[in-house]
Amino acid sequence: MLGLVFLIVVLAVPIAAAAHDETPEKPALTVTGYGHMSLTPDTAFVTLGMETTGRTVADAQRQNRATMNKVVERLKALQIENERIQTSSFNVSPQYKPPPKRSEPSGGPPEIIGYVASNTMTIEVRNVDKVGAVIEETLAAGANQFQGLHWALRDERQPKLDALKQAAFNAREKATALSEALKVKLVRLLTVSEDSRVVRPVPRIARSMMALEAAGPETPVFSGEIRVDATVTLVYEMVQE
Repeated sequence: MLGLVFLIVVLAVPIAAAAHDETPEKPALTVTGYGHMSLTPDTAFVTLGMETTGRTVADAQRQNRATMNKVVERLKALQIENERIQTSSFNVSPQYKPPPKRSEPSGGPPEIIGYVASNTMTIEVRNVDKVGAVIEETLAAGANQFQGLHWALRDERQPKLDALKQAAFNAREKATALSEALKVKLVRLLTVSEDSRVVRPVPRIARSMMALEAAGPETPVFSGEIRVDATVTLVYEMVQE
């Protein structure tokens, strides 16, 4: 008799569990709001390169250092502080004699005829009106590689917060409008998720060295705008009115 009772209890447990799993979830309303801020960049990062050659490693490095010193002097004249100038990379590599033509006999292993010293420098320009002058002056001082320009905001935190506030307000407005249209009541806020990002303008100044030199001292540089985008997603529990 005890065995029969135990069997009935065991069989009843899965039935109860299945009944519990079939309990419908409470209805919910999900809305997403968007916000954005458009701001003028207040900082620019200019990346330039200096490539020099020499018969020896020391000679190539010496010429590179001399060019870099001239560039730094020009930047100081533009009131760019030393802490805004950073060496991104420095490399010395051998320079080989061109290989012989197919009709000529091979002369053995490649012959080193000199060395190339490459130095890449990134300059933080906090007065964006000086970006064009920084590029022109550094090229005139001996920099022979223009490697890039990008715009930035020194403080991204506050614009992100402002965009998030805008997105949250937009999401709440959507939830209120939908609840009124659907004749439902918002009971409570269940979850909140957010995201924000900075969208920087793509610079249009990346041209060849020949084009930059031909443009002269009045090369125009336009910063455009930096956009800060944000999204906020709200999930509300709701009931039918």
